[in-house]
Amino acid sequence: MSKNGFGQIYRRLSSKLLDLVVTPHVLGEVPSTETALLDDDNQSDITTQTQKLVCYVLQNYSRSNALVVDAETRRLNLQPALDPIVLENHKEKAAVLFLQNNDDAQFLGQQSHAYPPRLVRLIEFIEKHPDVDIELIPVTVLWGRSPDKEDSWLKLLFTDTWATPSKVKQLMNIGLHGRQSFLEFHEAKSLRELVDFAKTQHPNISPTTYIINQLNDYLDRQREVILGPDLSDRRNVMLTLIKSPDVQDAIRKESIRSKISMIEAERKAIGFVNEIASDYSYSAIRFAEVALTRLWTQLYDGVEVHNFSTVRELAKDYEIIYTPCHRSHIDYLLLSYVIFKRGLMVPYIAAGDNLNMPFVGQLLRGGGAFFIRRSFRGNALYTSVFKEYLYSILSRNTPLEYFIEGGRSRTGRLLPPKTGMLAMTVHGHLRGKTKPIAFVPTYIGYERLMEGATYVGEMNGKPKESESIFGIIQTLKKIERIFGKVHVNFGEPVFLDDVLKAHGADQVQIEHNDDPIPDQVSDAVNSSAHMILENINRAVVINPVSLLSLILLATPKHTLDEEICEKQLDTYRKLLTALPYDERTQVTPLSGKEIIAYGLKLKLIKRVQHVLGDIIAIEDNQAILLTYFRNNILHAFVLPSLIAALVEHNGKISKVDLLNVIRTLYPFLKAELFLKWNNSEINAQVSEYVNALAQANLIFVDDADFIYSPTPNSEDHNQLAVLAEPVRQSLERYYMTLALITQRGSGNISIRQVEELSHLVGQRLSVLYEFNSPEFFDKALFQSFVKVLTEQGYIKTNEDNAIVFDAQFRNVAQYANLVLDDVTLQMLQHITSFTDDELKAALDALAAQQAKKRLKRKKK
Repeated sequence: MSKNGFGQIYRRLSSKLLDLVVTPHVLGEVPSTETALLDDDNQSDITTQTQKLVCYVLQNYSRSNALVVDAETRRLNLQPALDPIVLENHKEKAAVLFLQNNDDAQFLGQQSHAYPPRLVRLIEFIEKHPDVDIELIPVTVLWGRSPDKEDSWLKLLFTDTWATPSKVKQLMNIGLHGRQSFLEFHEAKSLRELVDFAKTQHPNISPTTYIINQLNDYLDRQREVILGPDLSDRRNVMLTLIKSPDVQDAIRKESIRSKISMIEAERKAIGFVNEIASDYSYSAIRFAEVALTRLWTQLYDGVEVHNFSTVRELAKDYEIIYTPCHRSHIDYLLLSYVIFKRGLMVPYIAAGDNLNMPFVGQLLRGGGAFFIRRSFRGNALYTSVFKEYLYSILSRNTPLEYFIEGGRSRTGRLLPPKTGMLAMTVHGHLRGKTKPIAFVPTYIGYERLMEGATYVGEMNGKPKESESIFGIIQTLKKIERIFGKVHVNFGEPVFLDDVLKAHGADQVQIEHNDDPIPDQVSDAVNSSAHMILENINRAVVINPVSLLSLILLATPKHTLDEEICEKQLDTYRKLLTALPYDERTQVTPLSGKEIIAYGLKLKLIKRVQHVLGDIIAIEDNQAILLTYFRNNILHAFVLPSLIAALVEHNGKISKVDLLNVIRTLYPFLKAELFLKWNNSEINAQVSEYVNALAQANLIFVDDADFIYSPTPNSEDHNQLAVLAEPVRQSLERYYMTLALITQRGSGNISIRQVEELSHLVGQRLSVLYEFNSPEFFDKALFQSFVKVLTEQGYIKTNEDNAIVFDAQFRNVAQYANLVLDDVTLQMLQHITSFTDDELKAALDALAAQQAKKRLKRKKK
């Protein structure tokens, strides 16, 4: 069978299948041309001798749309759209043409190779044959009713918009809107008249370019009548972006660097734009609102929002950039939902390209997400395109959202800042200032996590799972629908211009994408990042689950007498009320008894009944997960915990010694937990906590400024011991790293080796001596500690990159004697002792493991 014969069979079969599900409503007048056919026998061989020729014009390539038009032209006894046209010795396979045959065409409108080939051939033919004319009939095909009239959230999502639908969406369009599709034939236009007009009135451009532009504009206006104005980033912003001077310069450089043509380099840039850009759609936003309202209702007891008035006031005068903590994939859905429900524009969200999955990626794009590669170092063209896109968002004063931590926290602590997006934001701001920028740090607090089981596995050393649709489905299947409440608390804003001024960078001007950032601007970026993280922690929400976790994980067997547990909870709440971490901090209003009942309801704890008094214990297999919620609030308790640890361990300590130890340790805790106080403020803050603990009868202070622990085995002493425990893990990690450095001696081990060894030893320590605490699996915590050791001048590196230190460094390790007991110190000394051969074997094994991981990533 010939290729044409097979094509005809395929068309007829496809058309019959479409007829089963599609019944388009024809709008407006049916064209009254000389194209009505006298009989069916002549449909396959139409010539200029019998009638004037007709060609139907569709805006974007769509096989299904062409089949719908073909079916309607046959039903209305018009020239069939998919029958061939014969022009003397010239033949076209079908009487339909598409103005854009692919996504690239709209960006390459001035390139001849991007013209619709059929249109080019028809123009060439009529120029050679003055007696022939062709009528172009523009056609609009729409799937679904107007979004504001749609009551089904699924149909709402797939209603026609300005964006060209993907193949998946077009299939959904056919299935969902087959009986609600609309087709309109517009007034016919003479191709000859268009060509003649273009030659006389627009001699500087080709007739083909003129006709494409005219037909595109005409069909846009017809769609606007039904769909409203085109608000799509991909249509209104992307063309401008590709043609911008900076991107065009990057395209030229890419052409030279990669030895490819300018057209190929431009195609690469277009590919990057399509990969990155959002496809913001109001119908997608409304779909998400309906879907998420149902989701929150089913999963959560409520979503509580605090301090949104801050955002509402800022929105009047500032470009708002939301910078929330990142604890779950739910974060960006939740934050956008909260903002939309309170009447402000949903921000454009920077999402990792790992989320750009089929269907999910398109849905996220519709909600404002734009995608960014995890790393694009060395790819100058991608960098230029991304910077230009970010600049276009900033220049339009569109709200933005990105996670300053980069990825999701697996431990519940804030991660060290990833400043790439922040630096590019500042770069764009200095390139062309519009509104001043206000970063809005946002704390999001959960009481249970959808990804909890996955996080537990990763804490135990399992590799991070790649995102996939299958993985999402598996996660949803495992969901227990008891998630308590979610809290969203908007923190104190960070004003970029103020930070730039503080670093002497407010007068810096940047002209181009590839202009480097001066040192003072880099300092301002780093300072802004840390201020954002500190302000996220200021907005902490102390919920019932985090309080229970903090207390029960501080006990040897994660159990506590119920009455004592109630009193401990009430004591912590009173301490937070008397001396809150920050004015934006939110504390649960529940009493200790109500908190226990709440924990039982969420199945996180259990009550063990006993004749001498019931016992509260952590539910089986929940201990590791509860460390996550403890770590959410650890920063709010770390100073009182350190005071309690020093007093409880020593029994008696002078206030002077207490302050000296805390001043030494505070820089490390501040870097690890992003604490809000400067070093100069710490003395006053410690004094306030000492007074608050004394008022709670957890410590006693005499007139000589000596501080005493309560009587051993008393209820007050037991409460002090529980309060002392949370900080001890940090101090154990510090001492472990100090012991590793000291044991190897000055000049014998590098910083990287110390970080790697600390991580390995921490994992071993966690498995051998405790339950699997995530802190000992988090390499970032060891890196942070070593970095502060260097900044404080305790260690340096020599020309061989080995760590060198003096007696001052050994004095830091001695402070551990004031906090950690002898058994713990001996255990830490033992586990950090290596012979040279053992050290070499451990580092070789680690290097082999890392090489294996890199090879596995390359294969992916």
